[in-house]
Amino acid sequence: MQFRGIRTAMLAAMVAGATALAACGSDDNNAGGGNNGGGGNGGGNGGSTVAAGTRATLALLETTDLHTNVLSYDYFKLAEDKSMGFERVSTLIKAARAEFPNTLLLDNGDTIQGTALSDYQALVKPVSCVETLAMYKVMNAANFDGGGIGNHEFNYGLQYLSQVTGNRFNVDGLPEPAAQPTCAGPKFPQVLANVYSVKTRAPLFQPYAILERTITATGPDGKSVTAPVRVGIIGFAPPAILSWDKRWLDGKVYTEGVVETARKYIPEMRAKGADLIVVISHGGLDNSTYSPTMENGSYHLSNVAGVDAMLIGHSHQIFPDAASTVGQFNLPGVDKVKGTVNGVPTVMANYWGKHLGVVSLALTHDGTKWSVDRANTRVEARSIQNADKTYVAADASVAAAIDTEHQATIQYVKTPIGTTDYRMTSYFADVGDPGAIQIVNLAQAAYVKQYIAANLPALASLPVLSVSAPFKSGFGGGSDYTDVAAGNLAINNAADLYLYPNTVYAVKVNGDEVKAWLETAARRFNQIDPAKTTEQQLISSFPGYNFDMFTDADMQYEIDVTQPVGNRIRNLTYQGTPVTAAQDFIVATNNYRASGGGSFPGLDGTKIVYASPDANRDVLIQYIKDLGGVTRAANGSARSWHFTKVATAGDVVFSSAVGVLAQASAGGVSGVTLVAADDGANKNLSKYKIDLNQ
Repeated sequence: MQFRGIRTAMLAAMVAGATALAACGSDDNNAGGGNNGGGGNGGGNGGSTVAAGTRATLALLETTDLHTNVLSYDYFKLAEDKSMGFERVSTLIKAARAEFPNTLLLDNGDTIQGTALSDYQALVKPVSCVETLAMYKVMNAANFDGGGIGNHEFNYGLQYLSQVTGNRFNVDGLPEPAAQPTCAGPKFPQVLANVYSVKTRAPLFQPYAILERTITATGPDGKSVTAPVRVGIIGFAPPAILSWDKRWLDGKVYTEGVVETARKYIPEMRAKGADLIVVISHGGLDNSTYSPTMENGSYHLSNVAGVDAMLIGHSHQIFPDAASTVGQFNLPGVDKVKGTVNGVPTVMANYWGKHLGVVSLALTHDGTKWSVDRANTRVEARSIQNADKTYVAADASVAAAIDTEHQATIQYVKTPIGTTDYRMTSYFADVGDPGAIQIVNLAQAAYVKQYIAANLPALASLPVLSVSAPFKSGFGGGSDYTDVAAGNLAINNAADLYLYPNTVYAVKVNGDEVKAWLETAARRFNQIDPAKTTEQQLISSFPGYNFDMFTDADMQYEIDVTQPVGNRIRNLTYQGTPVTAAQDFIVATNNYRASGGGSFPGLDGTKIVYASPDANRDVLIQYIKDLGGVTRAANGSARSWHFTKVATAGDVVFSSAVGVLAQASAGGVSGVTLVAADDGANKNLSKYKIDLNQ
């Protein structure tokens, strides 16, 4: 059920009220292992007596995948965006604290990367040891009780992560912990159990923490009482960080499987007195055969003995949601209405501060221990959008706390770098418009070509090509597209064209491997039945950021969407000649893809011939600076691929932003028409159709 608004009385209670379950700093928990470790007290509740039949409600509040969206602000467009932002979630948090007498506020990770603000603090004007990261500054002010670590926490390297989290990692490449300063960071414990230092074989972070709180409860006689509770929190990150951020992590850390790790630590947490176990898993649900390296292990974690609740993330989805068509929420054992996974209360609070997860745990005490009454536990993801499509008011204290950092970021992203004579968008990249992608490919290819000519003469005779993808392709709704206006270009525009803090990598692949690469990218499309008279959706759930494409007149191919996955690339040629295994190519890409990100066949790190230290975005910025003026004719019209022509009995449809039909023809894409101004998904998208026979 969605949050329906905030009444005046509740707002007054927010300001005046203090919760019985107050948040505290990381010194009030019993931590196991890691750098912040400390011993736990023995089991039990410190000698306190709780009468059998005592009942209480403990609300677990989850934020996840905030990605440094502190404010409702889009640094790419330099404009407010009310549909996201921690400043609005903060309002929901205050409302929930007024509603529930007992709360724990926990973050799921992917917190410190994702906006120009995070890049500014990490790369442009790095925060000093004594400064608290803007994201953590507002989280401290909100009195978070604990947090997990996601995969994107590792994007800026271990030294940076160690500093901004206030840790002293004992890993190769960093000074001995005793020689490292203790820097400013979160005032709440951060837990991560399945990532270990190669050097010490110990967890990189404390694997778990036990939060001791006094809660308001109802005794068996119906009277209000206070009682102690000890909540153990344990965190997990996707093991795939080892490939996604190989440049930072290789040889320094390793991972253990989430299930094995949970089975190791949960009994230990219970032995140290944890009444409840809350899993903070930065991963979605996948019921395929368990593997210690699987990306989304939360389904299997739910089956580990002793788990009382799960806070999950990473997938950027909403759970529970009765209307969800997302595959992972329609698996056996998953109740998308009640919010349970194999019976375990579970929540995923979307991303970018769009929702607050609430798990209202009903607790009962038998005179010895607390247990969760699952029948009376409630789970919901509360939206910052009200039922009438307005948004909850922002918590003004959040913006005030980081105004200096915010204004500095705005000034940085306004730095001019060039001009463009056309509107560079990704609205129709899925059907062929290269307008926002070719410029990235040109920059990457030129950079790699120059390096190879100067440093790798043995490879100098090979063609150098590049692939990139439409990183913003509507997943988040009508505003989630690249859209750079014609005219002056600034750094924020380059950040819009290249969303992630990747670095340029180059791989050597043969023609068959190029084809396999493109076959995987073509999973972006559903298989279309030409004889079907009813409407068919063109775009699958395969992420847009994995839809790699060439934009080079020399490399040409067709995508036949009537064929099954793995058999769609047709007429692949280079300079008019069919591409074969006998041909080798150098392909510029990014560290994520070259090291195995996205599970593209053969791209596992073994094909890398150049691992650049330079960010793709910085390479793009310099390319535009050198170019001065970007033109559609030279930098935005080279289309390598087309759909194989086929006549279909029914409409083939897809969604894109509202009111942008003219951008299809401007990008050289024919046969696109508007079907409906609203596609019905409640994401500010229109429905379009494409004639595949053109």
